[in-house]
Amino acid sequence: MTLYHWGILGLGRIAHKFASDLSLLPNAVLYAAGSRDMARAASFAQQHRIPHYFDRYEAFAACEGLDIAYIATPHSGHIDAALLCLERGIPVLCEKPLALNRQEAQRMADAARANQTFLMEAIWTRFMPATLQLMAWLEQGLIGEVKAVKADFGFHSPYDPASRLFNPDLGGGALLDIGIYPVFLALLVLGVPDKIQAATSFGPSGVDEDTGIIFSYDSGAMAHLHANIRYQTPVEAVIYGELGQIYLHSRWHHAPRISLKLNQGQITEQSFEYPGSGYQFEATEVMRCLDKGLTESPLLPMSFSLTLMDLLDQVRGAMSS
Repeated sequence: MTLYHWGILGLGRIAHKFASDLSLLPNAVLYAAGSRDMARAASFAQQHRIPHYFDRYEAFAACEGLDIAYIATPHSGHIDAALLCLERGIPVLCEKPLALNRQEAQRMADAARANQTFLMEAIWTRFMPATLQLMAWLEQGLIGEVKAVKADFGFHSPYDPASRLFNPDLGGGALLDIGIYPVFLALLVLGVPDKIQAATSFGPSGVDEDTGIIFSYDSGAMAHLHANIRYQTPVEAVIYGELGQIYLHSRWHHAPRISLKLNQGQITEQSFEYPGSGYQFEATEVMRCLDKGLTESPLLPMSFSLTLMDLLDQVRGAMSS
């Protein structure tokens, strides 16, 4: 079993959760931490028993023995941090959204390919047990042809124009932070839509705070998607097929339970229990790919992430039209 030395760049709330989950894996070692703030880097390293910590991203990327970098900076910092690591041949797991737009995402993908270095967007939902079960049921054709996807993600966040969620310079807004999840699900299940519609309410800082999205397909299928940072929503997802439906229970992006209900009335339910929060599954995928000498994940290839970024760009275009 290969032992991988992980570094974390950007030490906010998600980084703490990821670090805790990474410690559950026998083939992963927390090895380095990077921040713009030395006090934060030192505190994070002490809390998670990380031997190397830095207040310069360049020094982090130059850390000898670093095998993988997990990038958890604000959205606006993804491209610079990723390019810094990729150009040194350091495999990268980068938090979602991969970048602020398709152009930036393409630069990251090009750098990964030019340096023959692994790059994957950290959409942890793709690797959660409930999502894997969903895809298995769909591949088995248990609900027949999919006719619709309905997914929401909303929570109340107190307004703070300087915070990551509301600051446009940091890539703030509901769409990039949590709207990416419903868009991801629609793309995963139904593919690229033929028409995109969006209605948005913008907040005082200029970012989208409440967005409704409809994807339409020439097949007649539709996706009804919603994201907001103003109020709490159920955070549920349903996939409707001609023979039944599949329900991802709240919070669906890391669903603890999934239900299959056929039109004839048969119901199948499956629950999932695992230690930690669930970030270990995406980390496991990265190491599995590296064990096989892969530079992309077959379950979440760069082509998918680039298409996803394309759709987010198009949704933003539809917001202002």
